[in-house]
Amino acid sequence: MPVHDQKELPPVARPPLDPRALDWPGRVRAYGPAVAVAVACAAIALEIGDIWVTARLPPSPYNPLPFAPEDVAGTTFPIFGALLVISRPRLLLGWLLCLGGLGSAANILAANTAALLVLNGGHPLVHPLWVFADGVWNLTTYTLGVLLPLLYPTGRILSKRWCVPGAITATALGLDWLCSWIAPSSVRTGGNALEVAAFAPYYEHTRQGLHMVVAVGMALAFSSLVVRFHRADGIERRQILWPLVAMAGLVVPWVIGYPVWWTATLTLPLVPAAIAVAVLRYRLYGIDTLISRALVGAGLVGVVAAVYVLVGAGSSLVLSGVDRFAGLAAALFAGAFFHPIRRGLQRLADHALYGRGGDPHALAAGLRRRLPHTDPAHALLTALDVLRDGLSVTGIAVRIGGEIDGKTTTSGRVGPVAREMPLVWHGEPVGRMLIGPPGRRRFPAAHDERVIAVLAPYVADAAHTVLLTTALQRSRERILTAGEEERRRLRRDLHDGLGQTLASMAMTLNVARVSLEGSPDAADTLLRDLREGMDTVTADVRQLVYGLRPPALDDLGLAGAVRALVEEARPGLAAGAESVAQVEVTGDLAGLPAAAEVAAYRIVQEALTNVRKHARARRVRVTLHRNGELRVTVADDGVGLPADRRAGVGLCSMAERAAELGGTCAVASEPGRGTTVTARLPAVPGPSLGGAWS
Repeated sequence: MPVHDQKELPPVARPPLDPRALDWPGRVRAYGPAVAVAVACAAIALEIGDIWVTARLPPSPYNPLPFAPEDVAGTTFPIFGALLVISRPRLLLGWLLCLGGLGSAANILAANTAALLVLNGGHPLVHPLWVFADGVWNLTTYTLGVLLPLLYPTGRILSKRWCVPGAITATALGLDWLCSWIAPSSVRTGGNALEVAAFAPYYEHTRQGLHMVVAVGMALAFSSLVVRFHRADGIERRQILWPLVAMAGLVVPWVIGYPVWWTATLTLPLVPAAIAVAVLRYRLYGIDTLISRALVGAGLVGVVAAVYVLVGAGSSLVLSGVDRFAGLAAALFAGAFFHPIRRGLQRLADHALYGRGGDPHALAAGLRRRLPHTDPAHALLTALDVLRDGLSVTGIAVRIGGEIDGKTTTSGRVGPVAREMPLVWHGEPVGRMLIGPPGRRRFPAAHDERVIAVLAPYVADAAHTVLLTTALQRSRERILTAGEEERRRLRRDLHDGLGQTLASMAMTLNVARVSLEGSPDAADTLLRDLREGMDTVTADVRQLVYGLRPPALDDLGLAGAVRALVEEARPGLAAGAESVAQVEVTGDLAGLPAAAEVAAYRIVQEALTNVRKHARARRVRVTLHRNGELRVTVADDGVGLPADRRAGVGLCSMAERAAELGGTCAVASEPGRGTTVTARLPAVPGPSLGGAWS
């Protein structure tokens, strides 16, 4: 029986001690593909020879096919092994497939040649051929049944303790081959000059015992795949699953046995093909999707076949005269319920593979249905719950902001972080997602990358919403705080400044009235001081009014007030013949909301203050443009802001003034290339007029 499984050949990987072999990796890359192709061609040549020998043998009563499983293994394993060597010459898997296929081809040719010689009357070479066939088959068994599972898919053994099953199996195979050398003579194996007569009674039992040891060693070797699968990540798990699924089509017929075991010959090529696909193209194919479709297809075939059997049997028992309509009735019944059956089987397959999470697109569809009914504050948590169920991990968290002032939303228990990835919303980083270790799941994480790819944008949207909500809340808090501070300042100025001054003036009036008749000169002095005090009060009142709304806006309008600010800032520009300050106005600024005028004025004022104090600029230009909105731009050619700048009070105040009206304020700067402040403020649309410079 052929052994048709996996793994690699460590002795080939050990460089010899000869100094000339120091460039062994280069030699493998250079000559490895040619050697692998030569091995594949040799195996195919042996199979062609076996076809000629098999044609002269009587057909097998157990296999209706004109070829044996060894023939298929001897052809397909070297071909796929050569493909692996050509793509990855230093990976041992391809070499193992090549050597295993070559051994299988040599084994079947030697065995059939010996059988042909026996059929033609015997020959002295019959026993040597059987000894050669057994030896080659034992090497093939060790290569494909022990080394391949121990080394797949990385080409490295898990640990040294896994050498134990390999050593035990190698010893058993060596002893089994020794038994072939001293085996008793028979019609099948021919005369044996090395026969040990005393060993003849124990020959069969000894070989059966050794074969059991080999079977145990192979089982232990394949158990390493279970351990490797448990420790592997999603990619390596997909690589392990591909050959296992292909082997199902090989193992099931062999377990059933006669009369269907020969069908394994047809499914045998799937094993090396699956290994090649898993190693070379594992990212392009989803093993879970393959299994899901296979389960659904098999279920549909089974259901439809059962319907035909039941309808046929019922018609035979009840309506024996209308058997000819049984097929039609079965077809109509199966057609009517085809889609509901397929949908139900798909749900069962998804539940078996993914648990209650479902496939990625089903998760996304469910999330889209839930988000419209979830308030923005809980949208992120909802998205994380869905993603955690889809990935079947212990927990997922999203961290927005810094380590100190940031906000973390958690679904489940994250524990040790297994993976950390950034969340990006339209090119803008909005946070980081922390994925915990895998939890208990029915199916390994073969579809995790697709789940993350499908659901991560929803998580990023929800994180961006949380970021905006948090920024809005903080902005409102700052606005309320600023308003209360402004009221406190006004109260203090009115009470402690203007109030006290007016009280003092009232007392001065009373003293002047008393002194008016008795001491006119003193009364005149008091009234003169009172007049000067009134000038101070007038200045204080104007200052308070200016704090509420700049008088220049009422006197000159927004454009004139901005021009006045620019004229005041002109002396603060860097000295030079080209020093110039300009104002450009486009659109009709009449009828602007009072809040928009004040915000625009204050933003320009703050920007010009920064230019005068820090920019060392020779040119500054202020642009006021109204077209559905009011756009304010202040650009200079100064030194710019440093790369590691932190927003100060002035920059924050400009942004907050724009945010109060629902607008934006952005500062763009490059060191040495100037600074541009751009504010966009809501405004009632007005007609567009030509520009003017001043």
